[in-house]
Amino acid sequence: MGQLRVTLCAGVAAVAATLTPTAYAAEPAGGVSVTPSTPAPGDEVALQVTGCSRKEATAASTAFVSDAHLVGSGGSLAGETRVRTTSGPGSYDVTITCADLEVKGTLRVVAATARPSTPASPVAPVRAGGGGAAQLAADESRVQSPGLAHTVTGLLLAGAAAVAVVLRRTRRRRGTD
Repeated sequence: MGQLRVTLCAGVAAVAATLTPTAYAAEPAGGVSVTPSTPAPGDEVALQVTGCSRKEATAASTAFVSDAHLVGSGGSLAGETRVRTTSGPGSYDVTITCADLEVKGTLRVVAATARPSTPASPVAPVRAGGGGAAQLAADESRVQSPGLAHTVTGLLLAGAAAVAVVLRRTRRRRGTD
């Protein structure tokens, strides 16, 4: 009876090991996430899908200006696209295609809100690089003309340069005579 029990347990274990991957493969994999969840026409949306074994996928919808190219790793892919400005309020199908997976989702577009009539514009200098020079160029209170100290220093340097030129000429003349 001991051998029968061992044989039966081994058979159950073999069947369980064979059927387990099939059971997982039959489950629906992947999910779609759209941010913001209810965009308006012209808004940019971020898409994310899970469950894809590849490193890239494509998301398509009639609401999108163009198909979104999703990239990532570890089963999670992300990408961005823009909702058409001509899209009306309503639900739109989104299909994400990966090599081994096709995930369908829904995008709900809401009516466009009133946009400001005057676009925003900067009211101060924009710090866009340039190192320390950007702040100095923007700060007009630091603009000053050279003072007495600068003038004296310049005259001393010019005098030293003149003396060096005269000494060099005299040394040359002595060497050629």
